[in-house]
Amino acid sequence: MPRLPLSDFLQVSADAPILDARAPVEYAQGHIPGAVSFPLFSDEERARIGTTYKQVSQEKAVLVGLDFFGPKMSRMVKQAQKIAPNKEVRLHCWRGGMRSGAVQWLLELAGFRVHLLDKGYKDYRRWTLAQFAQPRPLLVLGGLTGSGKTDVLHELAKQHEAVIDLEGLANHKGSSFGSIGLPPQPTPEQFENDLALLLSQLPSDTVPWVEDESLTIGGIGIPKPFFEQMRHAPLLVLDIPQEVRIRKLAAEYGREDPAQLAEAIRRIGKRLGGLATKEALLAIESGDMEKMVAIALGYYDKTYSYGLASKQNVRVVRVTSDTCDAVENAGRVLAVALQEGLQLLARQTTVGLTSPAPSPKEASDNTPWSQ
Repeated sequence: MPRLPLSDFLQVSADAPILDARAPVEYAQGHIPGAVSFPLFSDEERARIGTTYKQVSQEKAVLVGLDFFGPKMSRMVKQAQKIAPNKEVRLHCWRGGMRSGAVQWLLELAGFRVHLLDKGYKDYRRWTLAQFAQPRPLLVLGGLTGSGKTDVLHELAKQHEAVIDLEGLANHKGSSFGSIGLPPQPTPEQFENDLALLLSQLPSDTVPWVEDESLTIGGIGIPKPFFEQMRHAPLLVLDIPQEVRIRKLAAEYGREDPAQLAEAIRRIGKRLGGLATKEALLAIESGDMEKMVAIALGYYDKTYSYGLASKQNVRVVRVTSDTCDAVENAGRVLAVALQEGLQLLARQTTVGLTSPAPSPKEASDNTPWSQ
């Protein structure tokens, strides 16, 4: 079958799973969302081929690769049959070279219909980075820690608003406490891949909502062209009384491991000060979550308020509420956005905010089997 450009490759029926023929370490670094690791070579085999190419010759490296490939042909076909019982797959490697070519030959020999991605995963990365440079209207939802911004975003999604949940994609809530109770964060590359796919699937006639964030969420950086658009979008700030936020956070963190809470306090200990840190740790030991939260909010409220004063968003609008009820507050922010004409304003501020997308990094070696 002819090689497919990325746009056609992504539109092939979901019944044809995506097989990633790169080595496991490459797949772990980042892959097309939903793709299945289907490596032609193990990490060790790939390294040995690269060493042979550099120290001996390309011809010898090809032979070494064939020696590795031969004994695993039957196993790979059986594995593919389990992954795709209907015997139709999409396939790629790094640049659409020998690895995907060899696997395509094998699977087609076994009766599979194989859709091969032209230019490989490298082209997907180029497409990913281009998504962040594309101008998009946005509405940003902000507020002090504990305002329930994420809950409001989820409620907006239930009401069929377009939502970009950056913290959900990053598996992190953004603060020192942000990783508690969540799975490990994806790699930065995988975060970008997942975000790009989500952005590409947003209806063109909508203005999506996104939560106000700093440039990093835990160990993940928001792509700078996209972050720049967030910084210039209209910002709606939930204004919730501190005592309401304290009760909300205390109830949430009261269910978490005290040792992890204590570690989170220690991470911001220098900013809290020695006495406040000691008091917060004692509060955790005694189960006084409201006191611990109140101490932590003393730092986070000051930090966010300082950042809010220096915002460059085209407009900042406060949305006051005396509750953290997500349904109530989603209704409030929607009403304010409509009243202030913020969707239209968002569309008017997308021009000139982007920069050319960087090119994806080349593979670390240039052996015939690395492509």
